[in-house]
Amino acid sequence: MNFKIYMMGFLSVTLLSSCDPTETPEPTPNTNRVVNTNIKTNTTWYSDTVYQLGGRIAVEDGATLTIQPGTIIKGEAGTGANATALLIARGGKLNAVGTPSLPIIFTSVADEITPSDILSGNFASPNLDPTVNGLWGGVIILGNAPISASNTSGDVSSVQIEGIPTSDQNGLYGGDNSHDNSGVLKYISIRHGGANIGSGNEINGLTLGGVGFGTTVENIEVVANQDDGIECFGGTVNLTNVVSWNVGDDGFDTDQSWSGTLDNFVIINPAGHIFELDGPEGTYANGHTIKNGDVYVGIGQDLINVDANSIVDLMDIYFTDITGLNQINRVTAVGVTFNNIVLNVDSVSAYVNGTVPSGITAGQTPKANTSPLSWTWAKIAGLF
Repeated sequence: MNFKIYMMGFLSVTLLSSCDPTETPEPTPNTNRVVNTNIKTNTTWYSDTVYQLGGRIAVEDGATLTIQPGTIIKGEAGTGANATALLIARGGKLNAVGTPSLPIIFTSVADEITPSDILSGNFASPNLDPTVNGLWGGVIILGNAPISASNTSGDVSSVQIEGIPTSDQNGLYGGDNSHDNSGVLKYISIRHGGANIGSGNEINGLTLGGVGFGTTVENIEVVANQDDGIECFGGTVNLTNVVSWNVGDDGFDTDQSWSGTLDNFVIINPAGHIFELDGPEGTYANGHTIKNGDVYVGIGQDLINVDANSIVDLMDIYFTDITGLNQINRVTAVGVTFNNIVLNVDSVSAYVNGTVPSGITAGQTPKANTSPLSWTWAKIAGLF
């Protein structure tokens, strides 16, 4: 028989005996469990329980947090040093594997969504509009993969992630292991986050800092985050099947020579840039690829914003719902390429800052394969 001992409301330790190995008692259902301390040993969160983040909760080096399909995690309200978040530190792992019928939901305590809603296929919030943001922090994954960063003394291999006080060593990211593995994230929706931690400084929906390509990040939705939808700070991780909807800043943001690929995505109505793609900050320089996406621009600012030293290949991306304020800038940046970038306008020249590259044309042909995204709140709402 397998016995599970539950400690401190959220830790689980499995003891093995010589009894019938087919018997595995499940935890007693508990509708709400507050998590107030860091996770230091292997832990499982179960779908019959709503886990309430009572602060910034770190999965520390050497520990793995496993989250069952259909589990709901809710962050308490808080700003500044009291902003709630789930942080996976370097050496820690998050194995959060939902399914199209049982996604994992990160949201605010103000959200009345319940496990029974998930089981019934009702994935939208029953009471919060998909524009309400800043109610809690977000999800932060940190790893040991290379980053391009520097300070007054020159290049540095690791730095503190934005949004986490320097007094918290769990906020460090970066290293020399491109293969680094921070776990598996699949079929996850992150909502109503982006709590303000300082003047003009908010937490992203999903932050990936120095995350290696041994990590799996697939089928991710970010809804109504006050800051960026997803931001990659260096690292080598790849992202597949992504939705960013109604975020308060950039739809997708890259920094410090992220060298992965974003493949198959939909970005809807960000308030900032659609893509904010910064160049290296140190001597280490590497590039990334963004491909196969549909963008519904709406109120957004620049379509594509790069630095003069950015290194990125953009291909097979369709922009629609474009307004006169939207532009693609710095098209002469030597490290940036445009291939089959299609704008749903009569003439692209008004939307390009400079001579129009041959890879940017007018048209009406979407590029994303939206069928894998049918589980998302955005798709259920009929936005694409």
